[in-house]
Amino acid sequence: MWGHSGEKSLEDECPVVTERFASSCGVLVSRVQLACCPTHCAYPWQGKELRVHSTTHQELEPLHLIGHHENISAVIFGNGTNPLTLYSASRDYIISWDIERCYSSAEKGVIAQGTVIGTLLGNVHHLSMCPGDKRAAACVADKIYILSTKKEEVLQVLEGHLGSVTSAEFCSWDENIVISVSEDRTFVVWDLIKEDIIYQSAVLSAFPLLSLNLCEENRQLIIGSADEQVWCFTLPDDHKCCLVSKTDLHKVAQRRQKLLDGKTEHAGRPQRKHTDGMETSKPVLRIAAFRLWLDSSEKQDRSRSCFWMGSYDGLYLINMATSELYSALVLRDHTNLSISMAASWTIAYRENGNALCMVASLFDPCVALLEVRVHGLLDSHSGLSGLENLSVIPSTPPMPESPLKAELIRKDSRNTSKKTDVKGGVKNHPLVFHSCIKSSGYTAPNRRTMFNPETNKKNNPRPVKSKKTNGRLFVDYPANTAAPSVLHAQLSMADRPTPICSLQYSGDGKQILCGLRDGSALLYKSSLADASTIYTGHDGPVSTVGWCHSRQWFLTAAEDRTLKVWPAGVQEPALTLGSDRFPMPVKCAQFFYLDKFLLLASASTLYLYLYHLDVARDDIRRYQQKSLVKLAGTFQTSTGTNITCATAINEFYSYIVLVCGKDRSVTIFDMNTGSISASIPDSHTKAAHHISQNKGSMFCSQDAESYNLFLTSAITDGVKLWDMRTLRCARRFESHQNRCHPCTAAFSPCGRYIATGSEDSCAYLYDIRSSGYLHKLQRHSDVVLNVAFNPSAPELLTGTLDGKLQLFRPSDGAAVSATGS
Repeated sequence: MWGHSGEKSLEDECPVVTERFASSCGVLVSRVQLACCPTHCAYPWQGKELRVHSTTHQELEPLHLIGHHENISAVIFGNGTNPLTLYSASRDYIISWDIERCYSSAEKGVIAQGTVIGTLLGNVHHLSMCPGDKRAAACVADKIYILSTKKEEVLQVLEGHLGSVTSAEFCSWDENIVISVSEDRTFVVWDLIKEDIIYQSAVLSAFPLLSLNLCEENRQLIIGSADEQVWCFTLPDDHKCCLVSKTDLHKVAQRRQKLLDGKTEHAGRPQRKHTDGMETSKPVLRIAAFRLWLDSSEKQDRSRSCFWMGSYDGLYLINMATSELYSALVLRDHTNLSISMAASWTIAYRENGNALCMVASLFDPCVALLEVRVHGLLDSHSGLSGLENLSVIPSTPPMPESPLKAELIRKDSRNTSKKTDVKGGVKNHPLVFHSCIKSSGYTAPNRRTMFNPETNKKNNPRPVKSKKTNGRLFVDYPANTAAPSVLHAQLSMADRPTPICSLQYSGDGKQILCGLRDGSALLYKSSLADASTIYTGHDGPVSTVGWCHSRQWFLTAAEDRTLKVWPAGVQEPALTLGSDRFPMPVKCAQFFYLDKFLLLASASTLYLYLYHLDVARDDIRRYQQKSLVKLAGTFQTSTGTNITCATAINEFYSYIVLVCGKDRSVTIFDMNTGSISASIPDSHTKAAHHISQNKGSMFCSQDAESYNLFLTSAITDGVKLWDMRTLRCARRFESHQNRCHPCTAAFSPCGRYIATGSEDSCAYLYDIRSSGYLHKLQRHSDVVLNVAFNPSAPELLTGTLDGKLQLFRPSDGAAVSATGS
């Protein structure tokens, strides 16, 4: 019966798989729940009998168990190991078997006997056990029978579904909670103490829900359906489940295959293609937790969000935190396996960390036990160990030929004027050109009082300089503060609704700059108490605003293909870059490299400008610009795609610039070398419209590795958290709505929270460690387009589509104040 089929790895795509044995069952078992544990596996044989194999002692003969008079429809092992108990179900009986006693009886030549715990309940689709193995849940038609495992007793009958119950599981952290999924396309949370439904979902899909898994670490519920969809819901203490993410198994598999084909084509290797050209649907038949036995706690934390998805054509490892496919075991790619199409999966783990998969064939009456070697799977197949040399914080000084070494050489106007005066004198000037003419003194009265020195002058003490300082500049950002969730102030920016296109705090957190769709920019104090300063001059919506590091200047960029740099407090720009410089509207602009450069993007090009700002004005040539600007370099995207957004850090010296393109890619530019360092293709299902880095704050320090995190937002695809070191998505946030408008996202100065706008007139706050939202900030009057954290205090500012600002503080903040425009 035992046959070793060898090991075979699928290049860099699949884990190593070994077929431990394959067996004919006599009858088709494609819809039967199989059983597998670290030491044994069990399956129906000839319909009414059971066969139990030992996975640790291959020399033992299979154990035959007889007791059912109808075909067995479900088999499961208990959670305990001493004694190890097997449960089998059919139309006539549900029987529990003590495996150790059954082996003893077989050695004596006696027929092993089990304990009947249920009689004539009907066709059992699914069996599950509570954590302590004291109760069992049997899914029969549209009912769930809660049975005692010690004696034949029906404890409860749960009724509420409108279709057949396909799966039910006990909550591992609360045995009195049962969750079930059904062909009526809903899931239900049951309270066994109250014998009542405490939560029932809406209809999730047009197809039946097939599988279910509970994640105790994250308190989340994973559900799979027949139309290849996977849902992740939170399961809080109040049992009001909220959707965290939704994943299409077929689409993520296609995306993964496209990425792998691109890598093999780039490496010059031939692509692997299926000869039959058949495309198989991927119903989620089974969901099981992925476990990784490694010394690295970081890798263990990453693996906690991973789950196995068993389908017709194979086994898929998906990270539910990012909705990405890490690896796939496609059965057809392994010609040495007995089964190419599966109908039932059961997964367990051995002591060495390898996964044991009990598989039933879809078309043939046979089963097989596969052993998947998962040690190092995340590193070798899912690319978690990415490019370690990529970092926002530079480790080497700029190269001599680096574009960052460019300097702006200015001509000395004074030397030029002196040479002109010597040669030809001053021309075309009035004889007297002073603001004040000194009198000759002929009309002054005669002095009648002689000088009388004051000899008895008292020495008054010099005034002592005030030692009062602005304490806000030196107070650190509170490290353990709660997230801002209470509305503190709100303000209407205009008499009529005007969308807020951009929003940014100054580096000291004292001022707020807003760009509006009417072409103006408004400057407020961070308290929103005083009137604003209005800056006008653009002929299109102000898409970008940005402060310099010294907080003496700020810039605005608009859809009219112009960029202006303004002195803070002066309503006349010091520098204007006209539309003749850019072929398309400026998508993003900012100060870069500690205010040395202006960085902006237009069309498919990044522009790097050196500049010198001069606010002095000539009284005669008042509109002549004295500020200087020089193009230091231009940088093209690799595919020539237009840039949708870009970001870089100006708070400290950094070479990295992140760029998102219309081809859905994220490109990482190294300005030290002036080249592309890395690229992430297909970062979203649609082009990202916003990108934000974890820039920290001068009031709050973070770990150096935290600055390598960045966010991307795309319409209909939520917000993704990326790690630059691995070039992989670390987490995905999609509890908010973003289907039409370009809602933005931002990091908190402490790096613990993420805020994003939403189209349901709310702003959402996420903890960076969880995909479920932390707070839902309501009381907005329209779509929340922009969010910004105060760098010096735990405050969140939101801007809406109708031109209103809302300021949120932690729950101990003051009451709400409203301010007019």
